[in-house]
Amino acid sequence: MRDAYHEELDSIGDGLVEMARLVGSAIGRATTAMLDSDLKLAENVIEADQKVDELQHDLEARAIALLARQQPVATDLRIVVTSLRMSADLERSGDLAQHVAKLARLRYPDRAVPSDLHATILEMGQLAQRLMAKAAEVIITKDVDLALQLEQDDDAMDLLHRTLFQHLMDDRWKHGIETAVDVTLLGRYYERFADHAVSVAKRVVYLVTGEHADELQSADVQPEIQPVTGAESA
Repeated sequence: MRDAYHEELDSIGDGLVEMARLVGSAIGRATTAMLDSDLKLAENVIEADQKVDELQHDLEARAIALLARQQPVATDLRIVVTSLRMSADLERSGDLAQHVAKLARLRYPDRAVPSDLHATILEMGQLAQRLMAKAAEVIITKDVDLALQLEQDDDAMDLLHRTLFQHLMDDRWKHGIETAVDVTLLGRYYERFADHAVSVAKRVVYLVTGEHADELQSADVQPEIQPVTGAESA
């Protein structure tokens, strides 16, 4: 019984990794669809989001069943509750990738992004994908140091987001109000996607240490690593 229980805990983690990899791929493909005005690819990204939603629903059902059957305590309880929160972050990330693809579809056959901003949007899309790949690695490895690095990595996304606004506020902006709205929305989608990747990493820090990432960073202390193998259970 206990072996089956621990296998179920592990399978929840595997589901989170799969969700992270799917949404990371989705933001990359949505960016390509946006910049290339690729309608077929945009449609594929939009349809593929259903798989992410299904994974979240399945993970939630299994986590709730574990809570009901096993009544976990201590570390095991932290694993289950934190996993539920991470799945919500990842599901929302999938929605944001879908929003990018929907904007690409809305403006087809035109492009929502003017040529002078292509490089910035491409960089934001690539960075978002890298951040989510790192979040997936953090889920797998439970590497607290790597998890804490994600917030620093996110500073680059914030800088790119500010760069977009500088273009929008420039007196030389010549692309009109509709394009300005599109670019504003895109910047927000990528910025929020990155925030969710950081949130996932922070939740892993809490899962491993029992401490919130912000508290560890402000205290500037080495986290105490606690076992997360499901050994502490009722």
